[in-house]
Amino acid sequence: MTRRLAAEFFGTFWLVFGGCGSAVLAAAFPELGIGFAGVALAFGLTVLTMAYAVGGISGGHFNPAVTFGLAIGGRTPWKDLLPYWIAQVVGAIVAGAAIFAIASGKADFAAGGFASNGFGELSPGGYSMHAALLIEVILTAGFLIVILGSTAKAVPAGFAPISIGLALTLIHLISIPVTNTSVNPARSTGVALFAETAAMGQLWLFWVAPLVGGALGGVIWRYLLMPGEGMEHLGGDDVAG
Repeated sequence: MTRRLAAEFFGTFWLVFGGCGSAVLAAAFPELGIGFAGVALAFGLTVLTMAYAVGGISGGHFNPAVTFGLAIGGRTPWKDLLPYWIAQVVGAIVAGAAIFAIASGKADFAAGGFASNGFGELSPGGYSMHAALLIEVILTAGFLIVILGSTAKAVPAGFAPISIGLALTLIHLISIPVTNTSVNPARSTGVALFAETAAMGQLWLFWVAPLVGGALGGVIWRYLLMPGEGMEHLGGDDVAG
């Protein structure tokens, strides 16, 4: 279990450091040409690379909503839920602290939103709480279906991290203007702690909506889409993202 939790810690650290780091350190400078699309790609690449690196150890969840959805989908033991969540959240917070330490080395640094998620005044596009809730539920559910489907026994082995990474990229391309994209409570927590906005006051939505979406995706897969072969594991565990 120690190795699995370490893998979840490092995987989530990499996701937040790479994804949120690209937003805080690079996307803030228009002349670098990264923008929303670059941040979306950065998030997808973090999952893709760490799923290959440590997915065989822990399953490569890096996201409490993914762990929850996989448990509901029959791919992850329920006893792993809380330990995985703790490792993921701690990894995200350490990544947020590392980004803050680096970013604050710039003379005119101001944390501002610090890549945090939000609705209303904290939404990049000014979207309402209801819009934020709905899009986070839908996209997290879709993400779980991609994860469960691409790691099913009927699918050729070895390609799951690619489809999962591309799915996360697509999710960000859709929802950065709405919520700055969460679909991951750990990612939201890790940077909200350092934001100078009211991000902590809105953090509840970015736990509730992804967990509801993860549960919905797990249910849809398990009872509507799962092949008749059953709830098999790949390499002894589920490779997710």
